[in-house]
Amino acid sequence: MIVQQLFLLSILLYVAGAVASLALNRAGKIANYASGISAFVAASAGMAAAIPVFARGTGFTMAAVGFIPFAPFVIRVDLLSAFMVLVISLLAAATAIYSLAYQEEYAGRGAGVLGFLNNIFLASMVLVVASGDAFYFLVFWELMTLVSYFLVSFDQENPESVNAGFIYFLVAHAGAVMIMLSFIIFFIHTGTFDFASFRSANLPPATKHLAFLLAFFGFGAKAGIMPLHFWLPRAHPAAPSNVSALMSGVMIKTAIYGILRVSVDFLGASVWWWGLTVLAFGAISAVLGVLYAINENDLKRLLAYSSIENVGIILMGIGAGMIGIARGEPVLGVLGILAGLYHLVNHAAFKGLLFLGAGSVIYRLHTKNMEEMGGLARRMPWTGLAFLTGALAIAAIPPLNGFVSEWFTYQSLFMASTSSLLAVKVLSPLLAIMLALTGALAAMCFVKAYGVTFTGPWRSNRAREAREVPVPMLAGTAILAAGCIALGLGAPVVAPYIGNVASALLGTSPVRVSDGLLVFPASSARAMLSPPLIALLLVGFVTLPLLIAGMQGGMQAGRRIDAEPWACGYKYSPRMVYAATAFAQPLRVLFRPAYLLRTTLARPGYTIAAYGKEAVVYVARVESLWKNYLYGPLLRGTVRLGKRVQALQIGNVRLYCLYIIVTLVVLLVATVR
Repeated sequence: MIVQQLFLLSILLYVAGAVASLALNRAGKIANYASGISAFVAASAGMAAAIPVFARGTGFTMAAVGFIPFAPFVIRVDLLSAFMVLVISLLAAATAIYSLAYQEEYAGRGAGVLGFLNNIFLASMVLVVASGDAFYFLVFWELMTLVSYFLVSFDQENPESVNAGFIYFLVAHAGAVMIMLSFIIFFIHTGTFDFASFRSANLPPATKHLAFLLAFFGFGAKAGIMPLHFWLPRAHPAAPSNVSALMSGVMIKTAIYGILRVSVDFLGASVWWWGLTVLAFGAISAVLGVLYAINENDLKRLLAYSSIENVGIILMGIGAGMIGIARGEPVLGVLGILAGLYHLVNHAAFKGLLFLGAGSVIYRLHTKNMEEMGGLARRMPWTGLAFLTGALAIAAIPPLNGFVSEWFTYQSLFMASTSSLLAVKVLSPLLAIMLALTGALAAMCFVKAYGVTFTGPWRSNRAREAREVPVPMLAGTAILAAGCIALGLGAPVVAPYIGNVASALLGTSPVRVSDGLLVFPASSARAMLSPPLIALLLVGFVTLPLLIAGMQGGMQAGRRIDAEPWACGYKYSPRMVYAATAFAQPLRVLFRPAYLLRTTLARPGYTIAAYGKEAVVYVARVESLWKNYLYGPLLRGTVRLGKRVQALQIGNVRLYCLYIIVTLVVLLVATVR
């Protein structure tokens, strides 16, 4: 009973904070504190409600009389829902503290409205993952989409924000239509929107395939999988940075939740090619996402493209698990889902941290262009340290959390390669190679992101004059930095609980994945990993040379006092700095076909003769093939259709009466027939 009350308290506090923030909009700073403090307390209550469910393995259900006769309002929190509530609440708590200082910049520019939207956004995400009925799931899904649209286009004076919000709105609703059609298929065969009935729906094979594909691509549009990704690199950077952290850290994960709920929970992942489809789209999204991220000089766009990469890694784990379920291999099923869910929470931690770190930099410099940064580790040391922690985690450097979840993903792919099915046996090792390529490129990407932003000389006066951000912003990033460390070093404790979520979702017995300080893929004979031991060895490698040097009399050469970088004997000049564009140039040559997918066909003036020109190599920001040739015409067509429909509204009351009469006649004829 206490758990249910804490959950309801969390929702009520989000809503109360939203209302208070809106009411205090004119008093910007007070409104900011009202929304931030209420969001933090609500997130704490959400974690207090989710942790007992997550730990004990028993959920709860709350039902209320619905306003719609055919759709009772049901809150059903099982292990998967509790896991998602915990992830959302963790990031909500960090961003709430961060916002106390960050949103002061919006005082006098609608800080109260921003706080209202932010709190409703958080409440809607929690209700999406806790809904036990398809009707209310879609209601809260649409509320989440609508509020996030307003957050993306909050800066109405910036045409890019408005345009990004419009594109996101259309893509999100196109995906929602596919999700709705998938749910309607279940409704036709069960006569109810209750998720519990969906599990027992007896769908014909062809209908099952259709329901899976509609759900996968509908939720995939929100998750940002390739080629449905084009809205994400525009929408996430356009939003305020605390909102960007929430959108990238948890909003797109609600789509992962939807894929799991429909594909695994409702449909039982009963067909092997479903898992292979998820796995293939995940691999393509991972490789292309990180390739496009390296090519960006806009810090937030780089992080947004990196989210596509990490969604791909999550889907690779889930896809491998779905193959295991379909092939009757529960150990592979649990291991794959475990890998996907572990990377889901890890990505929420380190991507939220990186977006908040980027927001701190932009808060001081008022630019997202990395070419105008540099040397910030000296001016903003705590922000630099937090960003470095996130960069190491997302690059899968041990013993941080990103390394552990990617290790589990590798193990699931290796296990899938032993399948008796030829297609899976052949493709699994190739997809593991793609994951390895993704990891190497991600390391290069975040060497660039951290190196160009925080190291080297200052590249602008704003970077030279920067100073550390306020304490609440540092505290918000510190929470997530601690989360990255804890989820890595604490893997032997965390992994079994996430494994229990996967086992409960599949309806199988738990799989043993840890023992003492070790984690392993079901059997310690197959592979072993000890993050605490790795951390101890790394600390030893760093401290032992210093200890030996101290015992031998210390550093005899003395300290270097020249602040200028060494330039191989030449006089140092700022022109020698390795720029962000130059950093990615070798990859633009090596992976030219992948970049030409966004360039040659997207720019009709390019021909085969221009293929080898240097202009192609140095293209830094180019438009998408899919946007220009598929989504662009659809957007323009939608706008034209809207303008034509507007002609019906001309302000003539007599004409409106005619509309009513015609409608009544049509309804009467239809009824009589």
